[in-house]
Amino acid sequence: MADAWDSVVAWLNRDRLDLTHAEQLLWDAYPTGARVSLGDDRPGDTEDPRRTVRAEVISALLLGACEPEPGHVPAVRLRGARITGSLNVSGGEVGCELRLEHCLLDETPDFSNARARQMRFADCALPGFDGGGLRADGYFSLSGSRIDGEVRLLRGYLAGGFRMNNVHVRNDGGYALSAGGLTVEAGAFIRHSDITGGVRLTGARMTGGFFLEGTTLRDSQGFALDGDNMIVQDQMECGHGFTAEGPVRLRGVRIDGTLSFHQGAVRAPGRRALHLSHAQIEELILVPREPIEGQVTLGYSRIDVILDRPNVWPEDLRLNGLVYETLRGAPEGRRLDWIARDSHGFRPQPYEQLAAWLRRIGREDLALRCQLAKHRARRQHLNPVSRAWGVLLDWTVGYGYRPWISALWLVLLVGLGTTVFSLHHPRTIRQPGERPHFHAFIYTLDLMLPIETFGQRSAWDPLGWTHWLAWGLTGTGWILATALISGVARVLRRT
Repeated sequence: MADAWDSVVAWLNRDRLDLTHAEQLLWDAYPTGARVSLGDDRPGDTEDPRRTVRAEVISALLLGACEPEPGHVPAVRLRGARITGSLNVSGGEVGCELRLEHCLLDETPDFSNARARQMRFADCALPGFDGGGLRADGYFSLSGSRIDGEVRLLRGYLAGGFRMNNVHVRNDGGYALSAGGLTVEAGAFIRHSDITGGVRLTGARMTGGFFLEGTTLRDSQGFALDGDNMIVQDQMECGHGFTAEGPVRLRGVRIDGTLSFHQGAVRAPGRRALHLSHAQIEELILVPREPIEGQVTLGYSRIDVILDRPNVWPEDLRLNGLVYETLRGAPEGRRLDWIARDSHGFRPQPYEQLAAWLRRIGREDLALRCQLAKHRARRQHLNPVSRAWGVLLDWTVGYGYRPWISALWLVLLVGLGTTVFSLHHPRTIRQPGERPHFHAFIYTLDLMLPIETFGQRSAWDPLGWTHWLAWGLTGTGWILATALISGVARVLRRT
């Protein structure tokens, strides 16, 4: 604060008597907060003395070089000026409102670590803005401006909100908006803007919502939006014309409301387009206007409600560790395809989570299909022996989730044995009077049951080629029984 004030005093001692006509108008208007208009359009690149104001004059007024008039609220309100030099109030205490409209600033304003009130740069052109550590009691607005450089708001605090609507920002050498640790108390609005260079909001806190409708973010190398560990209370709106030409990274975010991509678009082919892992979100609306280009990660997040559509799912969708309460939008039967898109291979948790949700909504049939799909997916990553055993379990009992398959095999094999042994009677191996009456159906059942039950198998011996059939029926019976026991045990363990 002392350095800023010393520079103001030095300027006053040197240049106070040399104010231009435009500067004198601004100086005289400050005590009452009157607006000074030097033109309705933004001045051109050529210097026009009638519309030129030195930045030092504005800095001096902001830092209290002129006394306010009793009964009025002082302010710097300037329109249509070209501002030369450095508008520097770094570390200072700005005691009035600053409002610049249709102004052209030659150098980047420096408000780093300053304490300010309401600030507005409306429809201005400037080479950047440095507000690192800025604390503003009112709102801060850059709406309508064209900025060829970086807007820095690192660790800033904006009590009255943040507005960057209808702006054009371009910074090819880094982030266009760098605002890690920024706190905004009354909502952040970046609507219908075009930003090249990406937006960095890691660790930011938006207590009144975050709104990006109609905005295009571009960054071909880094992140279009980097919001790791951001906290948003109310709503985060990335829809209704929002476009990200580059990855959107929201790892670890907490959104106490809705995160919406309704009618938005995210394009990052071959990259992680939407990174939403380890997040806590009350509602996620993932219905963009076109399929997401690139990978989507929702792993290890906790989302109460997910609303999506099958036609927007990307080819690579990672859901391992995701926990949710409700799924909406897509038919329940399409969810098996939803959880099978992980390019890293089989993960059991997405199947278990989906099966649990299906049971809660009364779709036990789909829950069984989900568990069966889990075992089939796991089988693809087993060794050949285990894979063969898995195929056998699948064909015979559906891993225990379809025991009727074993009943079908039993009916077919019993029918085959009954027919064959009715035509080719076995020979007796007991004395007359000791052997039971031969019955082809009962004899076939006795062959297939692991334990002899009806006394037919030990009393009759098949002849010729029917020996092979008898041995086959006995072996098949053992296999069916073992597979059924193994499958049911899997279900009971809920593996």
